[in-house]
Amino acid sequence: MSVFQTYLQLGFLHICTPRAADHLTFLLALCAPYVLNDWRRVLALVTSFTVGHSLTLALATLGVVNFGPAVIEALIPVTIMVTALLNMQGAGRLITRRTPVFAAVPNVLALVFGLVHGLGFSSYLRALLGASSRPVEELFAFNVGVELGQILIVSAILLLGAVLLGSLRVARRDWLLTTSGAALGIATVLLMQQLWP
Repeated sequence: MSVFQTYLQLGFLHICTPRAADHLTFLLALCAPYVLNDWRRVLALVTSFTVGHSLTLALATLGVVNFGPAVIEALIPVTIMVTALLNMQGAGRLITRRTPVFAAVPNVLALVFGLVHGLGFSSYLRALLGASSRPVEELFAFNVGVELGQILIVSAILLLGAVLLGSLRVARRDWLLTTSGAALGIATVLLMQQLWP
């Protein structure tokens, strides 16, 4: 395989694995308020998140910024908890067509939280890169792989929601509260594991 293909696969597998429970849980919380017809909004959200984590991933991997891994690993569950709590607070309020797709508050939040998650990815990627000092192709390929993995996970969440909401007649508010509650519970456990290892 080429360098691009290798890092593309690594980025994809870094998201699509049970070891990425924190990132998978964040995607669950991020998608909870949306249904399949909202796929454009969800794509804008995921892309906002990707822009954020790509920026800090590049800066941290190249050594421009440096944060203690313990702090970042504790902040990641906090981003999930905040997202889940905001979802639960807004339960019952439907997203209207007049709500902007791109210039929306959830996208800004996803971008900011992406900055935190990118720092979490960086220690993994730095270990893979070793002595490579200008890993532009590797960084780009890894980010594309992460984005493809996220789109796959988000698609699965939206399809599951469509089945439950459409075929099984689960109320949208119940879906939102259940998925957000699950994300909040998982994030709480992850935070406790970081604070009290």
